[in-house]
Amino acid sequence: MAVHAHPDDESSKGAATMAKYVSEGVDVLVVTCTGGERGDILNPKLQGDTYIQEHIHEVRKKEMDEAREILGVKQEWLGFVDSGLPEGDPLPPLPEGCFALEDVDKASGALVRQIRAFRPQVITTYDENGGYPHPDHIMTHKISMVAFDGAADAEKYPESEFGPVFQPQKLYYNQGFNRPRTEALHQAMLDRGLESPYGEWLKRWDEFERVERTLTTHVPCADFYEIRDKALIAHATQIDPDGGWFRVPMELQKEVWPTEEYELAKSLVDTSLPEDDLFAGIRDNA
Repeated sequence: MAVHAHPDDESSKGAATMAKYVSEGVDVLVVTCTGGERGDILNPKLQGDTYIQEHIHEVRKKEMDEAREILGVKQEWLGFVDSGLPEGDPLPPLPEGCFALEDVDKASGALVRQIRAFRPQVITTYDENGGYPHPDHIMTHKISMVAFDGAADAEKYPESEFGPVFQPQKLYYNQGFNRPRTEALHQAMLDRGLESPYGEWLKRWDEFERVERTLTTHVPCADFYEIRDKALIAHATQIDPDGGWFRVPMELQKEVWPTEEYELAKSLVDTSLPEDDLFAGIRDNA
């Protein structure tokens, strides 16, 4: 189960990993917390389109349907309202009724229902910083952590309301946008005389003084990068197919960095680090 904040997050974070496991016969469910209603139209080719602006919720739902089919995953909506990304100094208050202002334990109950129904061995989500500090990403982290334990807690989340208890075995944080990967691809582009899209990224990394995460798990999935990109492009309002996401040649990506990275946050099974499989320790005990 991959828990994400908005439609398109599943295709930019861990999509090749999901496609790999689907190809191996693993059941994969994406849980999308919000509808992305307050997301900006980031593709310049679609900006100013009145229909999209007035029907953004329906448009993003259709984009998610297409991406889901491309990845071969199942998908469920939790039904919370996008909080938007506040901007300004000072930051404006979050809109009333949005996901980030929900009671954490109550919102976690919606995810507990999905966990108990799907019964995943492994869950992926965001770290405590949300991967980047979007309020919905941070809230996604919070409810994922509560629901991981809460799915097995019949007292806190009664079976009569939330379904039969179930305990997932492992929980990971997505860490695909890590510094070693970014630096490796950046240098590989320069070595080949190509313009790298990562120069500004690395400058901002230093400016924000981001704490480096522990990369415990490197999943080989380069054979599924094309599927990842196709799914990402399906989110047409959010992704410019001519933009920075796609400026690194595919063959270079596969050669230089053929894995997606995760940080093991919780495990109820024995495993040895580093791993190359999200099911390490689970397959052995099956």
